[in-house]
Amino acid sequence: QVQLRESGGGLVQAGGSLRLSCAASGLPFSSYTMGWFRQAPGKEREFVAGIRRSGSSTDYTDSVKGRFTISRDNTKNSQYLQMNSLEPEDTAVYYCAARGDNRVVMSPRTWAYWGQGTQVTVSS
Repeated sequence: QVQLRESGGGLVQAGGSLRLSCAASGLPFSSYTMGWFRQAPGKEREFVAGIRRSGSSTDYTDSVKGRFTISRDNTKNSQYLQMNSLEPEDTAVYYCAARGDNRVVMSPRTWAYWGQGTQVTVSS
């Protein structure tokens, strides 16, 4: 059974930093593109960042460019999201996701596997 488990969420003040981790099991990790999505109350799930199989290419939504960094360690079956200069608008549940081909797409509909989510709250 495929499992994606996020950790590292919490409460921080604006301008602070958090690092999210996602540990994957039950799938050949290096064969999957990985990514992060987030969902705020009353809003649709939105793409945040993605990273291809080897980690050679990354993509970010415009609102986090320069502040967030996605990475992966295929030897540990894990991916990470380093979040700096956090803003209240970043408050959301953050989800780890995986898809089988070597492409990052913004729509959540074609991502095959999802974690349970971890709450990130940024206070003013």
